[in-house]
Amino acid sequence: MIAPPILVSIHLLTILPAALLGTGLLFWRKGTALHRGVGKVYMGLMFFTGLWTLLLPAYVGPRFWNHFGLLHLLSLLTLWSVPTALRAARRGDIKGHRSAMLQLYIGGILIAGSFALFAPGRYLHSLLF
Repeated sequence: MIAPPILVSIHLLTILPAALLGTGLLFWRKGTALHRGVGKVYMGLMFFTGLWTLLLPAYVGPRFWNHFGLLHLLSLLTLWSVPTALRAARRGDIKGHRSAMLQLYIGGILIAGSFALFAPGRYLHSLLF
């Protein structure tokens, strides 16, 4: 089963800007108004993406309940990391915020993105290669 193109398109419209913003946030000065503003947009995009990807059926690798795949675990990590990072930031727990944001970026952007780009059978892989 292949996800309808509209589901994939909406996912790409949220994750591509999130990937760019997340990369910028890694390198920009922390604690500034820019960091906080862009961070809110980034976390909103990532949370929406985490929810949205649960609608995308797995069509590569093992499937559970005829819909979910192993990559959906990263969607759950995203849905956990965003509120965790936000709570930590509001409490002033910089270490907790940094940890949750790194988990979000590594799991939600780098690992999931690597699978999307380099795993044969995935939509982005078929577009690029």
